[in-house]
Amino acid sequence: MKRFADLTERQILALAITNEEEDSRIYNDFAEGLREQFPSSAKMFGEMAQEEVRHRSMLYDLYREKFGEYLPLIRRQDVKGFISKTPLWLVRPLGLAEVRKYAAEMEFEAARFYRKAAETTRDTSIRELLVRLAEAEDKHESYAEHLQEEILTKSARAAEDETARRIFVLQYVQPGLAGLMDGSVSTLAPLFAAAFATHNTWSTFLVGMAASVGAGISMGFAEALSDDGSLTGRGTPWLRGAICGTMTALGGLGHTLPYLIPHFVTATVVAIAVVAVELAAISYIRYRYMDTPFLGAAFQVVVGGVLVFLAGILIGSS
Repeated sequence: MKRFADLTERQILALAITNEEEDSRIYNDFAEGLREQFPSSAKMFGEMAQEEVRHRSMLYDLYREKFGEYLPLIRRQDVKGFISKTPLWLVRPLGLAEVRKYAAEMEFEAARFYRKAAETTRDTSIRELLVRLAEAEDKHESYAEHLQEEILTKSARAAEDETARRIFVLQYVQPGLAGLMDGSVSTLAPLFAAAFATHNTWSTFLVGMAASVGAGISMGFAEALSDDGSLTGRGTPWLRGAICGTMTALGGLGHTLPYLIPHFVTATVVAIAVVAVELAAISYIRYRYMDTPFLGAAFQVVVGGVLVFLAGILIGSS
């Protein structure tokens, strides 16, 4: 993958053309999937698809003027910084709430891309077009967030609050939650395997410490290297990596520290209680920030945690 900072003006325009083409097809798929139950929303998505086609034509006309007919193939997945998305448009039936959220994220990412691209180009005509497209994507974002509602003027304060909330989720909640989930669940098996294999609280504590710190380092580097944040607004990679790594280590240390208690049974009971609190906290965070129903989030987290917990006990007792 290429870094965004290493792209030439020609490659930036080619990438923008490809993005607009892909987005128009995604919106058309949304329109087709919503047509039966939400005809008004389907019509709006169809109009948004046509707008993306117009953007593509503007970009391609400028590209041909500057660089000729040959258009290199460069896509989102070829550039570091874009978030890999689940192909929601292939799902049937489509949920209106999920589609609205997905569309808003698409437009938010597109607007950031155009602004970042405008900052890097030296050609005045290219920069002016990219700024115009960024402004157009901002309007699309607001439009997508209010599908099936009458268009109402929002105050600057409300817009700023929403942008701040989105950035907070991207930069802090998502990497922190990923780390907490990994640390809380992945360290259960080695910790409780060591506990039931040795019945020695100090040995179990050392295994838990090693698993927690090791997982924290691994997750921290994985998060930092996955995305430089230049296009997505997810913040600097080292900040995200530090948050993710710290939360991973804390997730494992939570149920490791009880094994400082010398009595094995007491330490194990306290550790299990801590695990229950950790899983409840993860479920609440997913419910609070990720728009996941609390019971659904709790079921997914608890089932995974219990399976890993039982695997550790079975392996340690064998």
